[in-house]
Parts: sequence; structure tokens; C-alpha cells
Amino acid sequence: MPEKNPLSKDEAVKELEGHAQEAVQKAQQEVEESRSPWWSVLRKTSFLITFDAIMLVLFGALAAYVHFNAVLNIDVFITQEFQELRTPWLDVLMTAVSYIGTSLMLSILLIVVMAVIFWVVNLRLEAIILIVHTTVSSLLNGLFKAWIGRPRPTTNLVEILQAAGGKSFPSGHVMGYVAFWGLLFSFGVILFKRDRWWHYVLLIVPALFVILVGPSRVYLGDHWASDVLGAYMIGLFLLSITLWIYGRLKRRGVLEYKHTPAPAKAHPAHSS
Repeated sequence: MPEKNPLSKDEAVKELEGHAQEAVQKAQQEVEESRSPWWSVLRKTSFLITFDAIMLVLFGALAAYVHFNAVLNIDVFITQEFQELRTPWLDVLMTAVSYIGTSLMLSILLIVVMAVIFWVVNLRLEAIILIVHTTVSSLLNGLFKAWIGRPRPTTNLVEILQAAGGKSFPSGHVMGYVAFWGLLFSFGVILFKRDRWWHYVLLIVPALFVILVGPSRVYLGDHWASDVLGAYMIGLFLLSITLWIYGRLKRRGVLEYKHTPAPAKAHPAHSS
């Protein structure tokens, strides 16, 4: 039998590019087919904004209180109660949940990778919103910490299982997780109809990170419970503002991908 000629380097590269392009097109089609109707998108966005806007007033009151009262008895009590539940598996779980937020490079890499994925599947506005929102959240967290200047928990009050530097209020981990994972969860609710398995992954994984990061910061002795509560409040408020802006831009078609069908191939004329 004749042997197959091996592909040349150029042919192999072209074949690889063809497979990659085909995979991207399939992903784009999968996302497009599962998109939620626009009336549903706008209705859900408005609901989130109304719910989350309440958080601003509550955050302001809590921030003012802890600014003048650095250590609260209720905070010490909650942390001690959490740490009485200590087990080896809980130590591992709480440390693992907080790990992404502890590594700046990993956090940045995760945001960039997710933004690239959004861009590739033609969710271009979502990619930009993700980068801008997480950046603004991080900058505001630094400003709040400098303004309020609340010290972190100390070893004479609670166990410090994972020491961290800087100020305590509001929790940077919680704000960062609400900004990134909370936005992913919101996009999952707003954009998709939940008729595919990955729709549920896009909801469950971000929700778990947002829910567990707060208790993990208290359990590890890095933050007081009021630091965590304040971070959830301002994080949800910022998320609501971002979703409001996103809804307006989306309705105007900003960065909306316009699908242009491929031109039909011309068939050669046949002589009779």
C-alpha cells in the first residue's frame, strides 16, 4: 500500500488554525443560541439595581461606626465562635477559598483569561465591563481602607491563621470576589436561558466563591465580621451601578457583534 505523505510544516499550521477557528465558531454559536430574550435581560437588570442600591446607605452607616470603634465585642465573639469549629478539613477549605484573592498575579490572570473568553465568544462589552469593574472595585477598596484606617484583628483577641498586611475595613477579598465572581454570576442570570449544563456551572461556581469568601476571612482571623459585611454591602452596590451602566450600553448596541453571513459560492454555468 502507498504510504501517506506527511504534512509539510505550513500545511500542519494551516490545519491547526482551521481546527482552532472551527472550535471558536462552535463556541460562538453555542453562546448565541443560549442567549436570553432582551425583555428578560432588562427586567432582571432593573431588579438587581433596585435591590443592591439599598446597600450604599447601610455601608455608609457601618463605615462611620467602625471608623470610631475599631474593635467591636460582637466581632470578637463571632470570630471566636467560628474558630471553635476548627477542623483540618475546614482549615484547608477556608484557605483554598481565599487563595485566589491572596495571589495578586493569579487574580489578574483570572480576570484577563475570562475577559479574553468573553471577547472570543462575541461578548465584547461584557469583556470590557469585567476589566473596568474589577479595577474600579480594587481602587475603591484601597481608598476606603486608607480613609477608615481600621486595624486588623490581633493575636490577643483571636487566632490569626493567615496573617495579612494593610488595613481591615472593608475586606479586599470580599470586594474582589463580589466584583469578579458576582459579575460572572450576574451575567449568567442576565444573558442565558439555563438550558445547557454550562449555564449552571456559570451560576454555581461564582455563587459558591461569593458566599464562602466572607466566612473564610473571619475563620482565618484576617478580618472582623463587620469588615466582611461592609465589603458585601459596598460590593453589591458597585455591582448594581455596573449592571445599570451595562444595561444601558447593551440596549444601545455598544460593542455588539454584528454577524455577517458568508457570501454564497458562485456555481459555474453549465453549457447545454
